[in-house]
Amino acid sequence: MKNVLGLRCIDCGKQVPAQPGIYTCPSCGKKGGIMDVEYDYQEINRLTTREQLTQSKDYSIFRYLPFLPIGADSARPHLRVGWSPLYKPQGLGKSLGMSNLFVKDDGQNPTASLKDRASIIAVIKAVEEKAPIVAASSTGNAASSLAGSAAAMGIKSVIFVPSRAPQGKIAQLLIFGATVISVQGSYEDTFKLSAEAIDRFGWYNRNAAINPYLVEGKKTVALEIAEQLNWDVPDWVILSVGDGCTIAGVWKGFKDLYNAGWIDHLPKIAGVQSTGCCPLVDAFVENRPWQPKEENTIADSIAVGVPRNPDKALNAVRESGGTMVAVSDEAILAAMRELGRTSGIFGEPAGVTGTAGLKVLVEKGIIGADEKVVSIVTGNGLKDVQNAIKAVGEPIKVEPSLKELLEKLEGRI
Repeated sequence: MKNVLGLRCIDCGKQVPAQPGIYTCPSCGKKGGIMDVEYDYQEINRLTTREQLTQSKDYSIFRYLPFLPIGADSARPHLRVGWSPLYKPQGLGKSLGMSNLFVKDDGQNPTASLKDRASIIAVIKAVEEKAPIVAASSTGNAASSLAGSAAAMGIKSVIFVPSRAPQGKIAQLLIFGATVISVQGSYEDTFKLSAEAIDRFGWYNRNAAINPYLVEGKKTVALEIAEQLNWDVPDWVILSVGDGCTIAGVWKGFKDLYNAGWIDHLPKIAGVQSTGCCPLVDAFVENRPWQPKEENTIADSIAVGVPRNPDKALNAVRESGGTMVAVSDEAILAAMRELGRTSGIFGEPAGVTGTAGLKVLVEKGIIGADEKVVSIVTGNGLKDVQNAIKAVGEPIKVEPSLKELLEKLEGRI
């Protein structure tokens, strides 16, 4: 990987080679510091140019191969991950009072979430390192994305999920042939057990807060946004936050483009959590270290009371000059309805939390009505049908009678 200079610890700054088996900083004690992948931007520009890349016919994350930490000849799954659509829904913009709003629908990835971007990198790196089994803990989306990518790559996966994981996501895991461990406890309990098992059996670790290569997959959503906007970077990018890996990836993607000279400025990043589980929002707003919180929200994919990548997440928001906000579960359900009826985009609760937060930030005047904003929908609503029905209610039930139909339709259409 001539484009990769190595790994750098975000805590102590130590630089180490990007070698198999190295994921955390060897100088930061038993726990190990979180690492960042560092690139040779001159080498990236030698490999390709912005103009050359724009002509690429590879409509997946691999159009950005010079910005990725994988070998050019490494085996890849056949799944098409990335290049999700970037819409400009006029109805949603009008509803929110915004003139320049875009929505990036990452629910259209193979397993219906942004996490596919990380998981496809995980299975490629696992095969590079000759690991026969990949494993992870997840609230749901990372689990199903890993299982799908592993199945496509022809390797086994072991997935740990908390007992509250929605059945739609469990069904995906089982269909993809994963060994599924349903931990009867919180996400924190699930993460700890997965870490112990991974250490015990030597499985390849897909946990994005531990493995620095996974953030590199997630950052491709930012590369796509920049390219789809013809390299005219938005003023704001807003999305939901759980462990902190995805928002860190978004910021990393824009910084890589800036450092390579492909864009001339950086966006502000806004992170949104549910009031039922918002340790990072509280830490940001109160300007203090984060503290664990209960996991009490319908947005299961971001119900992370003990985030594993808090520093990268908070650094992303602060470095960008952005902000964070928490919204209620009721506001999240309302955002599901509003996004659906005004734009035809179906997002799961965690997937639309960014949109719910955008509404608050516009109302407060923090985000201007005429600023260019991209809201990322991170997961499809079919993953959590139960909460979708909760958001909109049951259908109209009638007997096969026109008279009864007319009666029940009166005043509804």
